[in-house]
Amino acid sequence: MTLVLVEGPSDARAVEVLARRRGRDLAADRVRVEAMGGITNLGRWLADLDHTDVRVLVLHDAGESAYVHRTVERAGVAVGLHTCQADLEDELIRALGVPAVLDVVAAAGELELWETLTNQPFHRERPANAVLRRFMGTTSGRKIRYAGLLVEAAVELDCVPRPLDELLSAATAG
Repeated sequence: MTLVLVEGPSDARAVEVLARRRGRDLAADRVRVEAMGGITNLGRWLADLDHTDVRVLVLHDAGESAYVHRTVERAGVAVGLHTCQADLEDELIRALGVPAVLDVVAAAGELELWETLTNQPFHRERPANAVLRRFMGTTSGRKIRYAGLLVEAAVELDCVPRPLDELLSAATAG
């Protein structure tokens, strides 16, 4: 069995949607995706595992790499690490480009909310990709919703962000 540990439910949603789009049945592939409720719970997840016949993969943000490496080393477990530059939302925005992400925002009926956010003084001079990351995190459930929408509707299967692509490939490998 392969256990894929991700930071939160939006990351889990992206992995599950990509697997479905690629025609993979995670259950049939003996892959379980678990949102840890934050990377600081990694140590508990690793300690609670029965590591017999379990391969562990972790998707995490680059800013948490030092913590992740210390935690994995302390647990003494072999773990496949897959790192997003800032976070998975950042990876998706960069892979798609701001215009394509804004098309998804418009299709979701939230373009007016996006424009309200971009007109706030703090965000007026910030890069659109940074404001989009903030937009996705401002309302409960929005990160989960957009993780699914961006992977489902917008990401071409040959343009999947590298960490997500490599994670799913490793999880479903033979």
